[in-house]
Amino acid sequence: MNAKAISYFSTRGQTSPVSFSDAVMMGLARDGGLLLPSAIPDVRDQLDAWSALPYPALAAAVMQPYVDLPPADLRALVDRSYASFRHPEIAPVVSVGGVHIVELFHGPTLAFKDVALQLLGNMFEYLLAKSGGTLNLLGATSGDTGSAAIHGVRGKDRIRIFILHPKGRVSRSQELQMTSVLDQNVHNLSVGGTFDDCQRIVKELFNDLALRDGCHLGSVNSINWARVLAQVVYYFYAAFVVMRRTGARTVRFAVPTGNFGDIFAGWIALRMGLPISKLVLATNENNILSRFFRTGEYRMGTVHTTLSPSMDIQVASNFERYLYYRVGENAERLRDLMASFARDGALHIEPSRGGVDPLIEAGQGDRAATLETIREFYRESGYLLDPHTAVGVHVGRHHLAGGEPMICLATAHPAKFSAAIREAIGEDVTHHPILDALEGAATRATTLPAETAAVRDYVVGHVG
Repeated sequence: MNAKAISYFSTRGQTSPVSFSDAVMMGLARDGGLLLPSAIPDVRDQLDAWSALPYPALAAAVMQPYVDLPPADLRALVDRSYASFRHPEIAPVVSVGGVHIVELFHGPTLAFKDVALQLLGNMFEYLLAKSGGTLNLLGATSGDTGSAAIHGVRGKDRIRIFILHPKGRVSRSQELQMTSVLDQNVHNLSVGGTFDDCQRIVKELFNDLALRDGCHLGSVNSINWARVLAQVVYYFYAAFVVMRRTGARTVRFAVPTGNFGDIFAGWIALRMGLPISKLVLATNENNILSRFFRTGEYRMGTVHTTLSPSMDIQVASNFERYLYYRVGENAERLRDLMASFARDGALHIEPSRGGVDPLIEAGQGDRAATLETIREFYRESGYLLDPHTAVGVHVGRHHLAGGEPMICLATAHPAKFSAAIREAIGEDVTHHPILDALEGAATRATTLPAETAAVRDYVVGHVG
């Protein structure tokens, strides 16, 4: 497929199509929707050729049909982005406990968000150098996105970044990874509320088009299509490794899920032709998404504080992208559903005979299941799971079928959640030199109330 043929449109159907480069800089569509490609390429005839590629070459191959960058420039951006990873495979696959775990935590901040945000930071820099413009990035984090985004753009010319995190609701390591970055272009905002409050504020500011244009706002959250696209790659890579290792012709993926971006990347990979038979969505006690895929009801509830804080989310921003396809790519129907959700905190999709989606199964891992899974893996194999990965593994193992390999996404290094590991196994056995070095580091953050006006005033005051 010719890359130039793919443009990007809004799920809500009221924004003119844009190029990939414009989509990266735009982030959220101007009508409040999320951007999607005009076509999803069928790559089944390229799978054999792609299956032996190293990760950077595979990333360039998977992404090229979607982008308007010259192939040599894209490959240079990919190579530069993954040069900072500490494992030569970028995303190695470990077979343990009856499942295959793809480790996505070998980047600078020890979380899967690095896979996309190292690349996105370099893309921003590349595009701004061409345009001569400036960009003020605004994002919300439930833990890992913030530190990965900050480390992706710290010190870069033409870019400032403002990251909102919920005060007291991220782990100690996650907070330090953000607030210990003292570069002048980095602003950490500690918001007195939940992640959903942070995300709401960010969306409200983006929907203020005068502010957005006047302050040159851009997005690092997974509402930015480039982030989803970068995450599609590791589904291909892990599937190729496991199929080669086991001789299987199809695989399943279990994905710990909060904002729906990670599992939506898997859904895109499936649509492209990767032989995935099932995507298994795993939630913690904040189970709005697992309830939807079991019942068809998407209803907002109270945010519960759990051992897996990056999943403590009730409003999953990327769900709108999936919902657009689920309603037959009908933008008007999508707008009605999102208006209903904004008004009532709920929407409903009538399940068909095969359920809400025959390709997606769902389950929940609560506190007890999380701790027991961490404990079992460590005692039986010496392998440590972080609590988010443990949720995915727990649910994934409940959806094994027919000897088909189950690939579980390991989203963070366990050292980022040492308190949960200590609670599970009774010992302090997980450390990482990157995190240990942060203890006692100087930090900087500004505390703000969970009010859009307060955050707007701060951003405007520091943009100038």
